[in-house]
Amino acid sequence: MIDLWLFRLDADGQDVELRGSTVALEVDLQHRVEAGMEQMLGIRFVASEYPTGPWHRGRIDSLGLDENGTPVVIEFRKGADAGVLSQSVSYLAWLDSAHHEFEALVKEKLGTEAAESIDWRNPRMVCIAASFSHHDRVAVNRLHERIDLVRYRIFDGGLLGLLLVESAPGSPRPALARRQRREREEATGAGGEEGKPSIPLTPGIVPACLQDLYVELDEALTAWGEVEVAPLRHYIAYRRMVNLASVIFRPKHEVILVYLRLDPDTVSLEEGFSRDMRGIGHLGTGDLEVRISSAADLEKAGPLIRRAFEAA
Repeated sequence: MIDLWLFRLDADGQDVELRGSTVALEVDLQHRVEAGMEQMLGIRFVASEYPTGPWHRGRIDSLGLDENGTPVVIEFRKGADAGVLSQSVSYLAWLDSAHHEFEALVKEKLGTEAAESIDWRNPRMVCIAASFSHHDRVAVNRLHERIDLVRYRIFDGGLLGLLLVESAPGSPRPALARRQRREREEATGAGGEEGKPSIPLTPGIVPACLQDLYVELDEALTAWGEVEVAPLRHYIAYRRMVNLASVIFRPKHEVILVYLRLDPDTVSLEEGFSRDMRGIGHLGTGDLEVRISSAADLEKAGPLIRRAFEAA
């Protein structure tokens, strides 16, 4: 059983446990998470209470697009509900049959660029509930869908706690023809300019000159606990609840760029090693850029990687 305890110092300097509770109404939880979805989950809000039509016969609590361009279905339960997984799979089946419909929603809400960048290879389901059974946690790892089980608690003072208790990576589907054409076009014109992909990143492919360094970087990024590694078109995302890092290869300069989920204002920036990327367009997510070209750079980046892990 995974549980979360919070403590607060009282006037005498003693730790007092904050008692967690559930919401009185499910819709209250839904509205709160929808309002802060990008900050809490790294997901941009697209639609609420969306009808799936006569065949699937349901209303999806929330639809979103995560920071890697992946479509997301979010379902809420104020308590525990054994039926949430079967309902989730049904809604993912609807999503598979409604690409154009979802793209139109994204275009209307987030703009044309977001709609054209949707990655349909591994749609995601996020279930947020007060608790999940052992059977729920076993089941998500037997399914071929990408499903996150997130436990919530409400604490005194209006605090909302979210805890990722299980995450199944799913089985990525082949890229759509339109996306494959775009990747081929980008591969033909790739020049390695700053802010543009130096190579189109195919899952499992790392430039030969950077392979040894990347193996060590991968170990550093996954050393502190459970991390999902998701190879995407132009970068590799390392994520827990949200991305903690994005990794991009620059073989021409024999450097690996790591974009960490850290506030650059909390870091002593070092020219040639770390850079504040706020307001600067780049592939992947993360406001702090770290340049890794040697084992010494990787060792220096270690404390920053750990902080990003703890923040994700």
